[in-house]
Amino acid sequence: MSDQEGVLVRLHRLTSTAALGTAVLLTSVPAVPVAGAAVHATASRARVSAAYVLPGDRVYPEGIAADPRTGAMYAGSFQDGTVYRMTPGRRVAEVFLPAGTDGRRTANGLKADRAGRLWVTDSTAGVSVYDTRTRRLLARFDIPGNEARFVNDLAIAPDGSAYITDSVRSVVYRVTPRDLAEARGGRAVLVPRFDLDDALEPHGPGDFTLNGIVADPAGRFLLTADMHGGDLYRLDVASGAVRKAVLSGGDMRNADGLELQHGRLWTVHNLDNAISRWRVARDGTGARRERALSDASLQLPTTLVRSRGTLYVVRSQFDKGGPLGGGTPEIPFTVAAVRGI
Repeated sequence: MSDQEGVLVRLHRLTSTAALGTAVLLTSVPAVPVAGAAVHATASRARVSAAYVLPGDRVYPEGIAADPRTGAMYAGSFQDGTVYRMTPGRRVAEVFLPAGTDGRRTANGLKADRAGRLWVTDSTAGVSVYDTRTRRLLARFDIPGNEARFVNDLAIAPDGSAYITDSVRSVVYRVTPRDLAEARGGRAVLVPRFDLDDALEPHGPGDFTLNGIVADPAGRFLLTADMHGGDLYRLDVASGAVRKAVLSGGDMRNADGLELQHGRLWTVHNLDNAISRWRVARDGTGARRERALSDASLQLPTTLVRSRGTLYVVRSQFDKGGPLGGGTPEIPFTVAAVRGI
């Protein structure tokens, strides 16, 4: 079985872990978790609308990133690796990097840094780094060997280091500014910085684990979610220590992309068509859920980014003829704007 076939098998397994949400619900500090349990609504003020159109009839988008310098956003296609650029004031995105650019087969996690670089993960291989002005490939970091892998999401720390999750190997790789400089114009190997295999709750062979990851703005720690176990983990940047964060009011089951700003953490729960908002302790050792939204119109959300007070959420439609099979996608594929959570 090829790496890509193995990835699809694991994605299919996810469909048995939760049912897709069908109602629109918004709660304040509920007593039950978003995933795996009913969410009781008291009021609904969140608004979900289409913000950008991604051209193509088999896009199946996965990742999204906001450029902190320009306000432009980028989305990637899991289906073929196309990367799109979304510009404020223009509803239809443009193709920024065509399908298969530099041999990439997918485009999963995306992140734009303050130096004008776009980081793009390929679940089957590693991460590529591009100049957002020239679209030139600056460097590529590959995973050595032929073991199963699923390079997923990434975060950029204040010192410029990139941290990348692997959902099958349960490790977090690191690319430092020095690594990037040494690999400039060429290729290098991804090296794990954190190995969470022993820290995670028991899981079956091949189960997806680590997914979304965010960096503390002060550079002290990272937070990453175990989508299978429903836990959030704090990774100490200086010491390398790993500890489970204490969650109250909910869990991280089916957690995909994460977004951290001003002490608040937003999480998309893909199979639940849900978003949760958390208040994170200053030291990252715990988080309390403040709100949760479940809305079928999120169309199996895979990640999100917050820009100018609005959440922009990827509508993957993976369950509509995509990696999870079945059905026909709603065309066009879109990125949603979510306000009020």
